[in-house]
Amino acid sequence: MARGCLCCLKYMMFIFNLIFWLCGCGLLGVGIWLSVSQGSFATFSPSFPFLSAANMVIGIGAIVMITGFLGCLGAIKENKCLLLSFFIVLLIILLAELILLILFFVYSDKVSENAKQDLKDGLALYNSDNNIGLRNAWNIIQAEWKCCGVIAYTDWHEALKEKVVPDRCCQEHYQNCGRNSTNMFWNRGCFEKVEEWLDDNKHLLGTIGMVILVVQLLGMAFSMTLFHHIHRTGKKYDA
Repeated sequence: MARGCLCCLKYMMFIFNLIFWLCGCGLLGVGIWLSVSQGSFATFSPSFPFLSAANMVIGIGAIVMITGFLGCLGAIKENKCLLLSFFIVLLIILLAELILLILFFVYSDKVSENAKQDLKDGLALYNSDNNIGLRNAWNIIQAEWKCCGVIAYTDWHEALKEKVVPDRCCQEHYQNCGRNSTNMFWNRGCFEKVEEWLDDNKHLLGTIGMVILVVQLLGMAFSMTLFHHIHRTGKKYDA
């Protein structure tokens, strides 16, 4: 009975991690596609140019794929080394998430102020030829979220050294509308809109976080259960 349950657990863990690995492959593929075909869409932050959408998807995809591979192969082969590696990787990821979460809440005001200043610094690069990605990113976010600048549309006046804003800041968009000071611009900053969106979706984000936490804890528990059973019996299942 016990061996049957553990055998069932083995194949459940294999199927779960196979799906996990396939999702990682998909994310990695999407990230590479974004990097190749949408390379002009970059990050808002000049201090962290590597934090583009493509690089973040590639990084997450690689981590998910490696973790899924360790769990999948470790379960089906009943390999103690792979199961232990899977457990350690999940533990490291879990600890890193907790540390980052604690630091964010402890220094939330400082993080917010530094983020605002960094985004403002990035506005000055809007018209530079080698930062078309940042320009595209700002155009998209301002058009979709109906906002302008970081705190207000006047951020662009300081950044561009003249009283103009990008055309996507205009409530009635047309060519060079941002150069006409009599036009109506979106009066809310994009940082405020992001904070508002996060506040409106905090329950959804919290639920997603809890699901991820439960999945990680179950993965660690299952891997250790299999590890200890294999270590105790010293042989594989008759499956």
